[in-house]
Amino acid sequence: MQRRGLLIILSSPSGAGKSTLAHRLMDWDPTLAFSVSATTRAPREGEVDGKDYRFMDDASFRALVNDGKMLEHAHVFGHFYGSPEEPVREAIEAGRDVLFDIDWQGAEQIKMSALKDHVLSIFVLPPSIAELHRRLVSRGKDTPETITKRMQKSWDEISHWHGYDYVLVNDDLDVTFEKLKTIIEAERLRQAQQPDLFPFIRRLQTEFEEADT
Repeated sequence: MQRRGLLIILSSPSGAGKSTLAHRLMDWDPTLAFSVSATTRAPREGEVDGKDYRFMDDASFRALVNDGKMLEHAHVFGHFYGSPEEPVREAIEAGRDVLFDIDWQGAEQIKMSALKDHVLSIFVLPPSIAELHRRLVSRGKDTPETITKRMQKSWDEISHWHGYDYVLVNDDLDVTFEKLKTIIEAERLRQAQQPDLFPFIRRLQTEFEEADT
């Protein structure tokens, strides 16, 4: 049967392994695509419209928000960022899953959107705060000041774990990834994801009634 796609939300504090898991998912299933966010900031060198971001002016962005056509949005450092609904809806109706790497605030907005019936939300926790700090330091991407800020923000992010459908403790990346795949494979079989299920049941009912007569 044809299925609808899932709108998969992955959230976690920085350093818990969310981005690594997301890229593993992309390798596991090449049909799965990252949601391309819209922004009102200017493109940076090397960025491609439609691939890195969907670049638009303030008026166009605000119009999508006012018309209810933005799944989630936020104002960050003087610019708007958000997720247009139309390309996500098209992907879902075509049976393709769309992956969102967003925080709990964006997740809350999407879970209240027109596509809420197709949302699968997963929160990734670190095994300990000490391990979270170690991972941030070991990846060598941030200054000590930035790491301190990320650690200060981490508890606020973790405190929203209960708003997600699933919660995974990433103490072993390989094990966590296997659990993540299991969740997605099962959720793809939800009734809401199978538009052909009701016509199939009606056909079975018709066959049953004809056989009974």
